[in-house]
Amino acid sequence: MRTLLVTLMVLVTACKGMYSFTGGDVGSAKTISVIAFENRADLINPMLAQRFTTELQSVLVRQTPLSLVGRDGDLQFSGSITEYSVRSEAPAANDQVAQSRLSISVNVEFLNVLDDKKSFTQVFSAFRNFPASTDLRSVEDALVEEMVSELSDKIFNRALVQW
Repeated sequence: MRTLLVTLMVLVTACKGMYSFTGGDVGSAKTISVIAFENRADLINPMLAQRFTTELQSVLVRQTPLSLVGRDGDLQFSGSITEYSVRSEAPAANDQVAQSRLSISVNVEFLNVLDDKKSFTQVFSAFRNFPASTDLRSVEDALVEEMVSELSDKIFNRALVQW
């Protein structure tokens, strides 16, 4: 039994530098940087860029053993919000609209300084439908929070999980 515990401790210690317990492969990276995302969408939500940048930083720090640095990390994220839009989605009776859709798209540039083959530029999108009879302002914060979380998870998975 004692041998098993010692073996497990050695394995956990040996693997700690390469993989986080959530499955993220950070290789030999020690630091991560997330440059503030710019909001370049036609429709501007004034808090979206800050909210998105903060959530992405939080996900990356929470799910990896990496230290967050202001710039020039071993793994670097930057980009911009390219879409924030609301449009009619589902028709209903009497030429009315039943659903509206809030959409967010983010262009992400990921640079892995230690392994350039893992670097990428990609657009990530999320959307939520809500009843057309509902005022966007009454549901906007909750929908944006959900979508920002989803987008951050998608970016984390693409950059570091790669299953």
